[in-house]
Amino acid sequence: MHFFSKNHRLLSLLAACGFFALSARAEIPTAAVEVNPVEVGATAPDATLTRADGTSTTVHALVAEHPVVLVFYRGGWCPYCNRHLSALAEVEERLLEKGYSIHAVSADRPEKVAEVAEAAEFNYALYSDAEAEAAKAFGLAFKVDAATYKKLLGYGIDLEDASGNEHHLLPVPALFIIGSDARIRFRYYNPDYTERLSAESLLAAIEDSTME
Repeated sequence: MHFFSKNHRLLSLLAACGFFALSARAEIPTAAVEVNPVEVGATAPDATLTRADGTSTTVHALVAEHPVVLVFYRGGWCPYCNRHLSALAEVEERLLEKGYSIHAVSADRPEKVAEVAEAAEFNYALYSDAEAEAAKAFGLAFKVDAATYKKLLGYGIDLEDASGNEHHLLPVPALFIIGSDARIRFRYYNPDYTERLSAESLLAAIEDSTME
């Protein structure tokens, strides 16, 4: 009885440690440099994405159709994001020829996504992740600190209005190539939001991933 009781306490302690470790990993970072995105070779997390028209789909539903290039961007208010989206549009046809489609996800609410989609000169789909469900699942979400939030307000950028939430969460800009088996074949992310993967580098990564 003493042996069982002692080991039971040990197992309980280990379980508690494991629980707290998982809880720590689940915490939202308070800086972009602290994010830890899902790695190449892992199965892409599933998450709900909302289209500009308010209808929903999921990450796994998208990849079930064919391989995808999944792009996370901050929002339609970000000029660096808009330039990157336009650059990707220039190689969209070449990606489609290779069997890949582009899907871009932001922290904006559906109404804001619709505004960008309407003004955009590209054909690929934009999605809302206003609750940051996908950003958190992919390990990209971080909480904007009070000083940065105030600075953005000074530029006329209201994250609460953009997302429709008070969580002040944004994704670190990132790009994933995901196979139809839901396996992540390539990832790129950079806490420096001014740096993005070039369209040509994306095409090269597509070539490498298809040769695996």
